Amino acid sequence: MEAKKNPKVDVTKKTGLFLNIGLVISLVAVITAFEWKFYDEGELMDLGQVNDEFEDVMEIPPTEQPPPPPPKIQQPEIIEVPDEEEIEQEIEVDLDVEITEQTVVEDIVFEDPVEEEVAEEIFTIVEDQPEPKGGMAAFYEYVGKNLKYPAQARRMGIEGKVFVEFVVDKDGTITDVKAIKGIGAGCDEEAIRVIQLAPKWSPGKQRGRPVKVRMILPITFKLG
Repeated sequence: MEAKKNPKVDVTKKTGLFLNIGLVISLVAVITAFEWKFYDEGELMDLGQVNDEFEDVMEIPPTEQPPPPPPKIQQPEIIEVPDEEEIEQEIEVDLDVEITEQTVVEDIVFEDPVEEEVAEEIFTIVEDQPEPKGGMAAFYEYVGKNLKYPAQARRMGIEGKVFVEFVVDKDGTITDVKAIKGIGAGCDEEAIRVIQLAPKWSPGKQRGRPVKVRMILPITFKLG
Protein backbone atom coordinates (compact mmCIF):
# COMPACT_ATOMS: atom_id res chain seq x y z
CA MET A 1 0.00 0.00 0.00
CA GLU A 2 1.60 3.26 -1.16
CA ALA A 3 1.97 6.15 1.22
CA LYS A 4 0.28 9.35 0.18
CA LYS A 5 2.39 12.46 -0.34
CA ASN A 6 1.47 15.58 1.47
CA PRO A 7 0.85 18.35 -1.06
CA LYS A 8 2.23 20.99 1.41
CA VAL A 9 5.55 19.20 1.44
CA ASP A 10 5.89 19.45 -2.35
CA VAL A 11 5.01 23.12 -2.43
CA THR A 12 7.66 23.88 0.20
CA LYS A 13 10.36 22.19 -1.83
CA LYS A 14 9.49 24.19 -4.94
CA THR A 15 9.42 27.55 -3.15
CA GLY A 16 13.22 27.78 -3.08
CA LEU A 17 13.41 27.04 -6.78
CA PHE A 18 10.89 29.72 -7.62
CA LEU A 19 12.81 32.24 -5.57
CA ASN A 20 16.04 31.49 -7.38
CA ILE A 21 14.41 31.76 -10.78
CA GLY A 22 12.78 35.06 -9.83
CA LEU A 23 16.10 36.42 -8.57
CA VAL A 24 17.87 35.51 -11.81
CA ILE A 25 15.16 37.13 -13.92
CA SER A 26 15.36 40.32 -11.82
CA LEU A 27 19.14 40.53 -12.19
CA VAL A 28 18.91 40.03 -15.95
CA ALA A 29 16.28 42.76 -16.21
CA VAL A 30 18.35 45.22 -14.16
CA ILE A 31 21.53 44.56 -16.15
CA THR A 32 19.66 44.85 -19.46
CA ALA A 33 18.16 48.16 -18.34
CA PHE A 34 21.57 49.65 -17.49
CA GLU A 35 23.45 48.27 -20.46
CA TRP A 36 20.89 48.94 -23.21
CA LYS A 37 21.69 51.97 -25.35
CA PHE A 38 18.91 54.11 -26.72
CA TYR A 39 19.50 56.17 -29.82
CA ASP A 40 16.75 58.67 -30.44
CA GLU A 41 16.24 59.76 -33.94
CA GLY A 42 16.17 63.51 -34.25
CA GLU A 43 17.68 66.55 -35.96
CA LEU A 44 20.93 66.20 -34.08
CA MET A 45 21.51 62.68 -35.38
CA ASP A 46 22.15 63.90 -38.93
CA LEU A 47 24.43 66.87 -38.68
CA GLY A 48 24.22 67.39 -42.44
CA GLN A 49 20.55 68.11 -42.21
CA VAL A 50 20.81 70.57 -39.33
CA ASN A 51 19.78 74.05 -40.31
CA ASP A 52 22.50 76.63 -39.74
CA GLU A 53 20.66 79.11 -37.63
CA PHE A 54 23.76 80.62 -35.93
CA GLU A 55 24.07 84.36 -36.26
CA ASP A 56 27.09 85.74 -37.99
CA VAL A 57 29.71 86.57 -35.43
CA MET A 58 30.62 90.23 -35.66
CA GLU A 59 34.21 91.12 -35.07
CA ILE A 60 34.26 93.62 -32.25
CA PRO A 61 37.29 95.87 -32.40
CA PRO A 62 39.24 96.16 -29.15
CA THR A 63 38.32 99.16 -27.11
CA GLU A 64 41.19 101.59 -26.90
CA GLN A 65 41.57 102.95 -23.43
CA PRO A 66 42.56 106.62 -23.40
CA PRO A 67 45.89 107.29 -21.68
CA PRO A 68 45.63 108.52 -18.12
CA PRO A 69 45.73 112.28 -17.77
CA PRO A 70 49.12 113.70 -16.80
CA PRO A 71 49.53 114.56 -13.14
CA LYS A 72 48.68 118.07 -12.23
CA ILE A 73 51.75 120.22 -11.72
CA GLN A 74 51.29 122.49 -8.80
CA GLN A 75 52.53 125.88 -9.77
CA PRO A 76 54.49 127.71 -7.09
CA GLU A 77 52.51 130.32 -5.36
CA ILE A 78 53.81 133.73 -6.22
CA ILE A 79 53.54 136.13 -3.35
CA GLU A 80 53.71 139.70 -4.34
CA VAL A 81 56.05 141.68 -2.16
CA PRO A 82 55.10 145.29 -2.09
CA ASP A 83 57.77 147.72 -3.14
CA GLU A 84 59.47 149.72 -0.48
CA GLU A 85 57.23 152.49 0.48
CA GLU A 86 58.62 155.87 -0.33
CA ILE A 87 58.30 158.24 2.53
CA GLU A 88 57.53 161.60 1.20
CA GLN A 89 58.60 164.29 3.57
CA GLU A 90 57.60 167.76 2.84
CA ILE A 91 60.44 170.19 3.33
CA GLU A 92 59.32 173.64 4.14
CA VAL A 93 61.50 176.28 2.54
CA ASP A 94 61.04 179.79 3.67
CA LEU A 95 61.75 181.92 0.63
CA ASP A 96 60.42 185.06 2.18
CA VAL A 97 63.89 186.43 2.97
CA GLU A 98 64.92 189.96 2.33
CA ILE A 99 68.41 190.23 0.84
CA THR A 100 70.07 193.64 0.76
CA GLU A 101 73.52 194.88 -0.14
CA GLN A 102 74.51 194.77 3.51
CA THR A 103 73.58 191.11 3.93
CA VAL A 104 76.66 189.00 4.55
CA VAL A 105 76.63 185.43 3.28
CA GLU A 106 78.69 183.13 5.42
CA ASP A 107 81.05 180.77 3.65
CA ILE A 108 80.33 177.08 4.03
CA VAL A 109 83.25 175.30 5.61
CA PHE A 110 83.69 171.60 4.75
CA GLU A 111 85.58 169.60 7.34
CA ASP A 112 88.20 167.18 6.06
CA PRO A 113 87.31 163.53 6.75
CA VAL A 114 89.25 161.97 9.59
CA GLU A 115 91.67 159.41 8.24
CA GLU A 116 91.63 156.11 10.05
CA GLU A 117 94.95 155.03 11.40
CA VAL A 118 96.11 151.84 9.75
CA ALA A 119 98.44 149.70 11.80
CA GLU A 120 101.64 148.99 9.98
CA GLU A 121 102.13 145.42 8.92
CA ILE A 122 104.80 143.46 10.72
CA PHE A 123 106.51 140.93 8.47
CA THR A 124 108.09 137.65 9.47
CA ILE A 125 109.82 136.91 6.15
CA VAL A 126 111.09 139.65 3.88
CA GLU A 127 113.37 139.90 0.88
CA ASP A 128 116.19 141.44 2.96
CA GLN A 129 116.21 140.17 6.55
CA PRO A 130 117.29 142.48 9.41
CA GLU A 131 120.87 142.01 10.54
CA PRO A 132 122.88 143.29 13.53
CA LYS A 133 125.84 145.56 12.90
CA GLY A 134 128.84 143.34 12.14
CA GLY A 135 126.71 140.23 11.60
CA MET A 136 125.35 137.58 13.95
CA ALA A 137 128.80 136.67 15.25
CA ALA A 138 129.26 140.23 16.53
CA PHE A 139 125.77 140.18 18.08
CA TYR A 140 126.39 136.97 20.05
CA GLU A 141 129.73 138.35 21.16
CA TYR A 142 127.85 141.33 22.56
CA VAL A 143 125.41 138.99 24.33
CA GLY A 144 128.23 136.93 25.88
CA LYS A 145 129.92 140.05 27.27
CA ASN A 146 126.77 141.62 28.72
CA LEU A 147 124.84 138.55 29.89
CA LYS A 148 124.88 138.01 33.67
CA TYR A 149 124.05 134.54 34.91
CA PRO A 150 121.28 134.87 37.54
CA ALA A 151 122.43 133.84 41.03
CA GLN A 152 119.31 131.76 41.65
CA ALA A 153 119.78 129.81 38.40
CA ARG A 154 123.45 129.30 39.25
CA ARG A 155 122.59 127.93 42.72
CA MET A 156 119.95 125.60 41.25
CA GLY A 157 122.22 124.53 38.40
CA ILE A 158 119.71 125.59 35.72
CA GLU A 159 120.94 125.63 32.14
CA GLY A 160 119.16 125.91 28.79
CA LYS A 161 117.92 128.26 26.09
CA VAL A 162 115.54 131.18 26.39
CA PHE A 163 113.75 132.00 23.11
CA VAL A 164 113.25 135.76 22.84
CA GLU A 165 110.88 137.40 20.35
CA PHE A 166 111.32 141.03 19.27
CA VAL A 167 110.54 143.44 16.41
CA VAL A 168 113.21 145.27 14.41
CA ASP A 169 111.67 148.63 13.51
CA LYS A 170 112.14 150.54 10.25
CA ASP A 171 115.07 152.45 11.75
CA GLY A 172 116.67 149.28 13.19
CA THR A 173 115.51 149.83 16.78
CA ILE A 174 114.63 146.67 18.72
CA THR A 175 111.12 146.84 20.29
CA ASP A 176 108.41 144.57 21.76
CA VAL A 177 110.90 142.21 23.42
CA LYS A 178 109.42 139.19 25.25
CA ALA A 179 110.38 135.65 26.16
CA ILE A 180 108.13 133.11 24.42
CA LYS A 181 109.85 130.04 25.89
CA GLY A 182 112.01 130.23 29.01
CA ILE A 183 113.73 128.22 31.71
CA GLY A 184 112.88 130.38 34.73
CA ALA A 185 115.00 131.27 37.79
CA GLY A 186 115.64 134.80 36.43
CA CYS A 187 117.10 133.64 33.10
CA ASP A 188 114.08 134.87 31.08
CA GLU A 189 114.30 138.40 32.48
CA GLU A 190 118.07 138.55 31.92
CA ALA A 191 117.70 137.51 28.27
CA ILE A 192 115.06 140.21 27.71
CA ARG A 193 117.29 142.87 29.33
CA VAL A 194 120.28 142.04 27.13
CA ILE A 195 118.19 142.16 23.89
CA GLN A 196 116.57 145.47 24.86
CA LEU A 197 119.99 147.09 25.38
CA ALA A 198 121.39 145.77 22.09
CA PRO A 199 122.53 148.32 19.50
CA LYS A 200 120.42 149.03 16.43
CA TRP A 201 120.21 146.53 13.62
CA SER A 202 120.08 147.12 9.89
CA PRO A 203 116.31 147.12 9.17
CA GLY A 204 114.65 144.58 6.96
CA LYS A 205 113.47 145.60 3.50
CA GLN A 206 110.58 144.52 1.31
CA ARG A 207 110.61 145.74 -2.31
CA GLY A 208 113.41 148.11 -1.49
CA ARG A 209 111.71 149.92 1.42
CA PRO A 210 112.33 149.43 5.17
CA VAL A 211 109.62 147.49 7.03
CA LYS A 212 109.04 146.12 10.50
CA VAL A 213 110.17 142.53 10.94
CA ARG A 214 109.47 140.11 13.80
CA MET A 215 112.44 138.00 14.90
CA ILE A 216 113.04 135.10 17.34
CA LEU A 217 116.48 134.33 18.72
CA PRO A 218 117.67 131.78 21.34
CA ILE A 219 119.83 133.00 24.23
CA THR A 220 121.83 130.16 25.78
CA PHE A 221 122.59 129.88 29.52
CA LYS A 222 125.38 127.45 30.33
CA LEU A 223 127.40 127.12 33.51
CA GLY A 224 131.14 127.27 32.91
